[in-house]
Amino acid sequence: MPQITCQNLTLGYEGKTVISDLSFAVGTGDYLCIVGENGSGKSTLMKTILGLKAPMSGQVLTGGGLSPTEIGYLPQQTVVQKDFPASVREVVRSGCLNRCGIRPFYSRAEKQMAEENMKKLDIANLARRCYRELSGGQQQRVLLARALCATGKILLLDEPVAGLDPKATADMYELIETLNNGGITIIMISHDINAATKYASHILHLGAAFFFGTKLDYLDRSGGCA
Repeated sequence: MPQITCQNLTLGYEGKTVISDLSFAVGTGDYLCIVGENGSGKSTLMKTILGLKAPMSGQVLTGGGLSPTEIGYLPQQTVVQKDFPASVREVVRSGCLNRCGIRPFYSRAEKQMAEENMKKLDIANLARRCYRELSGGQQQRVLLARALCATGKILLLDEPVAGLDPKATADMYELIETLNNGGITIIMISHDINAATKYASHILHLGAAFFFGTKLDYLDRSGGCA
């Protein structure tokens, strides 16, 4: 059973439709890249999957043992977020907040999960550092560790390499690939068609040249829709 199923979605904002009658499904362990022109509805679709925005029509269903609260999210960073005055450990632990409910503290298991995710993303040595003092690549690793504290099943990533230098970009793509190979489903918005066709298992191209299917089928369409 798919983890995410979008059925006949029509999406828009301020009365303007940007996506009409969109249907697709994401299975466990898939690596889906969402690509397309600016204004084609990529971020609107991601916010709808997250439940942050209601569709104009259609529905988003979860399955395969996935709860709507078990979706890790790595949004694009704003200038304010990059200057957040908290320690790396505090930022990573905050990914457990949905698990806490009304409990005003982190459990021992949640603290241990944060430590394990920092080790997994090779930032354990930065635990006491102030988040705003880190490089862009280090900050993205921190936010990815935070997202992993929310779920071990599926991650939604909105332009995770935006603003990173080439080395940090390559490192981030390799890290995401490693997480996917470990069984975590990835849904990622990207403007980088080359990276999408290198790493993804499936491509969703929004806009006039719509496509949803496997990477190989996408490449067979005369080198893709880019």
